[in-house]
Amino acid sequence: MKRDSKENKQQAQAQGESTEAPQQHHHHHHEEEDESNSLNLRNLSKLILPPLGVSSFNQNQTKSKWIISPMDSRYRCWETFMVLLVAYSAWVYPFEVAFLNSTPNKKLCIADNIVDLFFAIDIVLTFFVAYIDPRTQLLVRNSKKIAVRYLSTWFLMDVASTIPFEALGYLFTGKQKVGLSYSLLGILRFWRLRRVKQLFTRLEKDIRFSYFWVRCARLLAVTLFTVHCAGCIYYLLAIIYPHQGKTWIGSSNPNFKETGLWIRYISAMYWSITTMTTVGYGDLHAVNTVEMIFIIFYMLFNLGLTSYLIGNMTNLVVEGTRRTMEFRNSIEAASNFVCRNRLPQRMKEQILAYMCLRFKAENLNQHQLIEQLPKSICKSICQKLFLPTVEKVYLFRGVSREILLLLVATMKAEYIPPREDVIMQKETADDVYIIVSGEVEIIGCDEMEKEVVVGTLHSGEMFGEVGALCCRPQTFTFRTKTLSQLLRLKTTALIEAMQSKQQDNLAILKNFLQHHKKLKDLSIGDLLVEGGGEGEEAEDDPNMSFNLLTAASTGNAAFLDELLKARLDPDIGDSKGQTPLHIAASKGHEDCVMVLLKYGCNIHLRDRNGNTALWEAIASKHFSIFRILYHSAAISDSYTAGDLLCTAAKRNDLTVMKELLKYGLNIDSKDRHGLTAIQIAMVENHVDMVKLLVMNGADVVDANTYEFSSTSLNEMLQKREIGHRIMMHDTTTNHEMILKKLEGDQCEGKMGKLEGVNCQRVSIYRGHPVVRRENCCMVSGRLIRLPNSLEELKNIAGEKLGFDARNAMVTDEGGAEIDSIEVIRDNDKLFIVEDANCLSGC
Repeated sequence: MKRDSKENKQQAQAQGESTEAPQQHHHHHHEEEDESNSLNLRNLSKLILPPLGVSSFNQNQTKSKWIISPMDSRYRCWETFMVLLVAYSAWVYPFEVAFLNSTPNKKLCIADNIVDLFFAIDIVLTFFVAYIDPRTQLLVRNSKKIAVRYLSTWFLMDVASTIPFEALGYLFTGKQKVGLSYSLLGILRFWRLRRVKQLFTRLEKDIRFSYFWVRCARLLAVTLFTVHCAGCIYYLLAIIYPHQGKTWIGSSNPNFKETGLWIRYISAMYWSITTMTTVGYGDLHAVNTVEMIFIIFYMLFNLGLTSYLIGNMTNLVVEGTRRTMEFRNSIEAASNFVCRNRLPQRMKEQILAYMCLRFKAENLNQHQLIEQLPKSICKSICQKLFLPTVEKVYLFRGVSREILLLLVATMKAEYIPPREDVIMQKETADDVYIIVSGEVEIIGCDEMEKEVVVGTLHSGEMFGEVGALCCRPQTFTFRTKTLSQLLRLKTTALIEAMQSKQQDNLAILKNFLQHHKKLKDLSIGDLLVEGGGEGEEAEDDPNMSFNLLTAASTGNAAFLDELLKARLDPDIGDSKGQTPLHIAASKGHEDCVMVLLKYGCNIHLRDRNGNTALWEAIASKHFSIFRILYHSAAISDSYTAGDLLCTAAKRNDLTVMKELLKYGLNIDSKDRHGLTAIQIAMVENHVDMVKLLVMNGADVVDANTYEFSSTSLNEMLQKREIGHRIMMHDTTTNHEMILKKLEGDQCEGKMGKLEGVNCQRVSIYRGHPVVRRENCCMVSGRLIRLPNSLEELKNIAGEKLGFDARNAMVTDEGGAEIDSIEVIRDNDKLFIVEDANCLSGC
C-alpha cells in the first residue's frame, strides 16, 4: 500500500503502532483495492507453499515470459477442455472400430483429426508449462529442465497416442476402409485417460465440490467405460468371426448386420452390463470358442472391478485417500459449525482457508519430520532455515549469537492464508511473529469504528513485540494480506532469553525503544510522550533517559522494571531536570513509584523549578504516593517536613499548604536553614498564607524580626487557634499589647517580663478533634487560664464558645476523654464535645 510521505511509510513499517493513515484508507475502499488478494476458496488449490525460511518466494514470477504456470486459470480451462476431448476419444474409438469399421463415417473422421490436432497442440504447449517437483513440491520454471523432463517421461507416449493411424493407412493404401491392424493401433489413444484421472484427483481435494459425489462420478465413469469397451469388443468378435451364424448375436438374429446401428449397440451394451453385474440372463450368450475365451477373461476382470467398486462404495476412500477423507470431514464439520452458530461469511472463509492450508502443509510432513529428528539435528535445521531471517530483525541487532540460536530453536514456522487475523486488537500478547514471506496489514479503527489500514509489514519485519514487552493488550489487528510464512515465538521464551544475559537484555530493550522513538503519535498505545529526551543529546544518550521517562509516564511498571534490571540509572533526568520519580509521582503511577524505590532512586532530587517528587505528589493530590514517599524521605532527611512547608509558604500555595497540614505535618517544622513556614510567609508578605498558618497554631516566636503589618497580625492573633505559649521579646511593644489584651488580668506579672509567667493557660475548642482535622476547621478557639475544676472549665467554655457545655465531654488532641483537672498541663489543647456535636463538625 502506498503511503503519502516517507515519514508515514516509516511509521507503518516500524511496527504499525501509529494511527497516521490517509483518509482514503477506509474499509470499503480497502476491500476494493485488495480484491485480487482477498480470500477466494477456489484459488486455494492453486497455492504453492514456499520453502521454510525463504523470504523472496513468489509463485507468480517466472524466469521466462513464455513459461506457463500450471495453476494459471487459463491453463486450467485448457486442461478441462482436453479432458472433454479425452472422454470423446475414449467413447468414439471403440465404437468406430467395432461398429463403423466397414462403413467409415466421414464426419467422425474429420472430428477425430481435429481432436488429434488439439492433442498435438497440447504436446507443444507442454514444453512451456512449469511443473511441480515431486521431491521438493516446488514449482520448476526452468525451460531446459521442463523440456528434459517431458522428453524423458511422457513425450513418446503422447506422440504415439496422437498419430492418426487411419489417415496414414488411407495414404499408404489409398483405401478409405483400412485394415484392422491400423485401427488397433488406435488403442494408444487410451493413454490420454490419465488426464481424466488427474482431473478427478484434483476435484476430490477441491472443497467446493462434494467428495462423495465426485468419488461416485469417478466410479461411474470407470464402470461405463468398461461396459462400453467390453460391448464394443464383444460385437467386434461377432463381426470378424468367419461363421457369422455361430456368434452370440447371429444365433438370435442371423441378419444382424442389416439391423439398425443403435439396436446393435444397445444389444452389445445389454450383454456387457448383465454379464458384469450378474451371470447373464442366458438370452445372449457365447456360441463359439473365441467368445467363450473372451467372456472368461471378462468375468475374471469383473471380479476385480466389482471388488473395487464395492470397496469404494462401502468405504468411499481407501487407505491412500484417508487424509483427504479426514480433511473433507473436518471441512464439513467446520461448515456445519459456522451455519449452526450463524457466524459471518468472512469468518467462515477464514476457517476453511486455514484448514485447507493446514492440509497442504501436513501433506509435506515438514513439522512431523523435524520433530522426529534428534534435538541436535533439529537445532541445526532451525539455524539453517531461520537464523538468516532473525538476524535481520531490528529487535535482535547487536545481540549475541548465543541468544539468537536459543531463540531460533524455539521458533515455529506457520503458513497463514490471505485475510487471516493473526493478532486481534485488545488481545493478550502471548506470541511474537516474524514475517519470512508475504505481507501483513496493520488494521486500526477510525472515529466511526470502521477498519482502517494503518500500514503494511513485509518480509524481515516483526509484530506483536510491543504488547509482549510492554505487558499490555494489542493496540491493532494484524491481518495477512497474502499467503504468509511467519515465525512464531512465545513471549515467555523471549523474556527468558532476555533475562539469561544482561548485556543482550539491554541491547534488545535499546533496539526496541530506539525503533519506536521516531513515532510521534501519542495514540500508539500511549507508548511515547512529548518532552523527555528532546534534542540531539537524547538521541545519543547511552542511558536512554527518554525511554525511562517514557515508561514512567505511561505507568508501565513491568516495562520500567525490565529497564532498571538492565542497570539503567533510575535518577536520570530530562532537559527540565525531572527524573522518572518526578513524572511517576505527578501522574499518579503508584506501581512505578514502588519500582523506582525498589531500585534505590533518590527521593530528594529537585528539578529546575526546585520541585521534589514529594512536592509533585502532594501538588497533584496523589495522597497514597505522597504517604509512601514521605515515609521514605523522612527516614533519611529530618528536614523533609520543614522543606515542604517552607516551599509552600514561599510560593504562597495555599492548596498545597492545606493538604500538608491536613496530612499532619508539624506546622512549626524547620527547614535545613532553620526557618519555619510562618517566618517565610512573613518575609514574603503573603497575608493569606500567614493567616492560614496562624489560624492553624503556628508559633509566632521571633516573628518580630520580620517586616509584617502589626495590624494584620493583631487581627489574626485575636482569632487564632493557639496551641502553645507565645514567646515575645521585650522590644516588641505591639505584640506585648496584643498579648495583654488577650490575657487580661488572669496572669500576674509585668508586661515586659513574660518569660517568667507561672500561670497555666490552655486553648479550648468546640467540636471533636478528629472531625475538625478532617474538615480542616478554621473556627477559632479561646485562650483561657486553667481553672481549678472541670465544672468551672465547662462553664468558661460555654461562655466563651457560646453553647451550654455543662453536660459536654472534655478531650485532648487525640480524642481521649479527660475526667480530672489534674492531668491537664500548661499549653494543652482541650476540645469541648457536645453529645449531639460529636460527629457533626465544628
